[in-house]
Amino acid sequence: MEELDCDPPVTLIPGVDSKKKQMCFNWGPGEMLVCETLFNKKENSKAAPGCPLVYVIRKDVDIYSRILRILFNESHGIFLGLQRMEEELSGKSRKTQLVRVSKNYRSALRACMEEMHRAAIAAKDAASGHQYSSQVSILSAMELIWNLCEILFIEVAPAGPLLLHLLDWIRLHVCEVDSLLPDLLASENPSKHENFWKLVTILVLQGRLDEARQMLSKEANASPTSAGMCRVLGDLMRTMPILSPGNMQTLTELELKWQHWHEECERYLQDGTFASSPRLATLCKILLGDEETLLEQKELLSNWYHFLVTRLLYSHPTVKPTELHMYAQSSLDLFLGGESPEPLDNILMAAFEFDIHQVIKECSIVLSNWWFVAHLTDLLDHCKLLQSHNLYFGSNMREFLLLEYASGLFAHHSLWQLAVDYFDHCPELGRVSLELHIERIPLDTEQKALKVLRICEQRQMVEQVRSICKILAMRAMRNSRLGSALSWSIRAKDAAFATLVSDRFLRDYCERGCFSDLDLIDNLGPAMMLSDRLTFLGKYREFHRLYGEKHFVAGASLLLSLMTSQIAPRSFWMTLLTDALPLLEQKQVIFSAEQTYELMRCLEDLTTGSPACAESDDQRPQGDEIETTKVEMLRLALARNLARAIVKEGSVGGS
Repeated sequence: MEELDCDPPVTLIPGVDSKKKQMCFNWGPGEMLVCETLFNKKENSKAAPGCPLVYVIRKDVDIYSRILRILFNESHGIFLGLQRMEEELSGKSRKTQLVRVSKNYRSALRACMEEMHRAAIAAKDAASGHQYSSQVSILSAMELIWNLCEILFIEVAPAGPLLLHLLDWIRLHVCEVDSLLPDLLASENPSKHENFWKLVTILVLQGRLDEARQMLSKEANASPTSAGMCRVLGDLMRTMPILSPGNMQTLTELELKWQHWHEECERYLQDGTFASSPRLATLCKILLGDEETLLEQKELLSNWYHFLVTRLLYSHPTVKPTELHMYAQSSLDLFLGGESPEPLDNILMAAFEFDIHQVIKECSIVLSNWWFVAHLTDLLDHCKLLQSHNLYFGSNMREFLLLEYASGLFAHHSLWQLAVDYFDHCPELGRVSLELHIERIPLDTEQKALKVLRICEQRQMVEQVRSICKILAMRAMRNSRLGSALSWSIRAKDAAFATLVSDRFLRDYCERGCFSDLDLIDNLGPAMMLSDRLTFLGKYREFHRLYGEKHFVAGASLLLSLMTSQIAPRSFWMTLLTDALPLLEQKQVIFSAEQTYELMRCLEDLTTGSPACAESDDQRPQGDEIETTKVEMLRLALARNLARAIVKEGSVGGS
């Protein structure tokens, strides 16, 4: 499979000839698209005529990335914590808690991005390095979008603090200055470093004026001719009014102070204070928010949203949330200069327009997996922001996206366990979806089967429990593990299969003369009532236990009741009668006259040529002579026991 670098990514399927109208596909298991194709990975092999190969395209390949799986696992815990927290969220603490959850998501995202970056550096080949670097770019864009949504939708910062949050947003995501600073400070003469003015300009563009002043002080110390200008510009930076979190002044007061400061900056520029230093003059123009000067710094600004925040800082520091979209659109147009915006630009613009639905829609199209939109939408839903957008999906938008994300996780051999919890928190269609996906999990090992079974039992998914137990019972049966097969069939409450396994137990007993898995049979308890054959197996084992403990009278009574109550299969009667022989030969009379008559009647039923008798003969490999001898021995033993019983009962009656 080959992916082209375009938007959206296009997948080329090797071997497909569209002219022959060959293309056809179907959804396979595990979120895969199965396509008919003539492509074959083996160069020397050729597809047989009329027998095209099948080419598999996975719906969500990101779940197979080792590093991204770390993100999926981390965010799973955050997601569950948010669901449990919902009942506790109220009042002012609600907003604080939701912001904290959002920061936790971003922290997990950034940790994953850093791990991916390390993997890109350590990659042994160019292809892997490129793949990791591409993933780093995607993760960086995801955090950029999430951070902006956190500021606008979750924190809902008002005018004043809004700009401070946007400055932090830019500083976090445009971090070239942090890589330049250590190298420059390590030099003997920082002001003479080739990147000195570049660094100072970036600091000013990002509103990091204290750091910019410190750098200008180094220039003042190194160059007496520009010392005065540096001090003037440094004072302007120091006195720039900004609404800090601990500052109690009103927006009106801030605007008045800012206007006075702005006029002071303009006066210094107009009277030629910085005339002898074009670089310092440029910095002063940036402080004035001069658009032409800002656009000249395109290379240092790197993107339009950095340009937007810098422009707001020095031109409209008290911008209101409702005005953002207007400044954002004009900044985009000015910065791109007629170029077509990228998908990321459209997403950020939708956020600045407070169009949540468009943000989610664009991210769903552009991003390579459902992780981002599923978790962001869930968080926004907890912020009560999505009620008006459910009509776009015909149902709950949050649930729709969570179901898509969980469905992708189910395609992975270990991540499916995370998906279960996402389905649990989708009240409308979660349970139905879980039932459908559970049935598609390959039960490779018994340990995995037990995990799946426990999940189903906890959620009272009766049909799925029965299906899984039946599969495991059949697998154990094929491997001649009768005890395990019987245990699973009992757990599945499958009477037919329990009967089949019981028959195998009885057949093995006839062949080997002893039972396997005695502990299981001895402890069947109420489970033996699941089927008549299982009941017989349990009772027959009880007869052997009574016989072994020399409780002959109780054992004889149980043996006879198994035949007369029709609970024992007629094909097994000869075995039961044979088991009665030792009891008939005891010195003590065990069977009464009436019981002996019942045994004789059962023997005659078997020897009169009934189908049951024929079935018994078929199941036994012994010859006719052995069978005839056995019948004669039984008749002789029964006759002797009858005589002894009549004499004993007559003597007791006479006395």
